[in-house]
Amino acid sequence: MIDSHCHLADRKFNRDIDEVLKRAKDAGVDRVITIADEIEESRKCLEIAQKYEQVFCTIGIHPHCSKDWNVESETILKEMIKSSKKVVAIGEIGLDYYYDNSPRDVQREVFRAQLKIAKDFGLPSVVHNRESIKDLKEIINEINPPFLVIHCCTEKWEDVVDLVDRGYFLSFTGIATYPKSNEIRRTIKMCPLDQLMIETDAPYLAPDSMRGKRNEPAFVIEIAKCIAQVKGMGFDEIDEKTTRNTEEFFRL
Repeated sequence: MIDSHCHLADRKFNRDIDEVLKRAKDAGVDRVITIADEIEESRKCLEIAQKYEQVFCTIGIHPHCSKDWNVESETILKEMIKSSKKVVAIGEIGLDYYYDNSPRDVQREVFRAQLKIAKDFGLPSVVHNRESIKDLKEIINEINPPFLVIHCCTEKWEDVVDLVDRGYFLSFTGIATYPKSNEIRRTIKMCPLDQLMIETDAPYLAPDSMRGKRNEPAFVIEIAKCIAQVKGMGFDEIDEKTTRNTEEFFRL
């Protein structure tokens, strides 16, 4: 099993990454993709990925941090891509109109620029969306990236079906396990299994059975259990298929 999206560079993991990865391995999670939110975190993610054989990383600037984008940002990201095969995607990029921590026009500009980088290098894009699906899809349609996943998908099926029809992926977190997440579970049910991935988004969004705890990669098992139940399939089948999807999507 693979945790396709977690944040090992987050300060909440500063003291015990070794133990976190051991618990993941003991739970059957043998690979982890650690996701970056800004330039310095991109560097830290790459350092972690280079230290641990089972860890891969993304690099990129989150919409919250889009205001920090400058003329050097694109050059830095490109140099990091060239520096290591452990960089497997551009992300976490996208739009967030809920918090608006960066101006919306700046978010759109930076999202567009990073999608172009991913496309130029033939890398997947790991995309964040919050209350911005219309603008998000307009930019995706404009750039037409070949490989893309909507991370932490909480959208209604009707809002993402056109993305799925284009061959893009949806990835689901512990939010899907919450009692009131019926709309998310419907999206899971409708999503083709070969376009679906699982993630923790750790240290955030712990599954319902772990609410109140720091989330970590070992808990991705709970999302797989939820998806198996929603789709009426065996856990092993979900494990095998989501692992294969993640391997192929990120070319692990």
